[in-house]
Amino acid sequence: QVQLMESGGDSVQAGGSLRLACAASGHGYSKNCMGWFRQAPGQEREAVAILGTTAIGGAWYTDSVKGRFSIYQDGARNTVYLQMHSLEPEDTAMYYCATQRDDSIWECTPKLGAFNYWGQGTQVTVSS
Repeated sequence: QVQLMESGGDSVQAGGSLRLACAASGHGYSKNCMGWFRQAPGQEREAVAILGTTAIGGAWYTDSVKGRFSIYQDGARNTVYLQMHSLEPEDTAMYYCATQRDDSIWECTPKLGAFNYWGQGTQVTVSS
């Protein structure tokens, strides 16, 4: 059974920084495709950063976070991080970690349907 456990969410002032972590455990998930999504109240869940895509450097970012957020894995590739700088009130959301099954036929793309396993989420609140 695959488990994804997010941590690091907090309440911060605009301009602040946070680092989210997602610890993956179990068998059958892909270390080659892991991502962060977020969902604000009343809005759809959206992809924020995906690691393992065919984008340059293997990472994809949604336009609103480019230059401010960075996704990376630890050496053992069991934990994926989302480093967030210059946070804005618009970044306020529940942040979710996700990964694919290791036998997935889907490409590693920023689409919700491409991901099979999800964490419970960690809340990020940015005040102005």
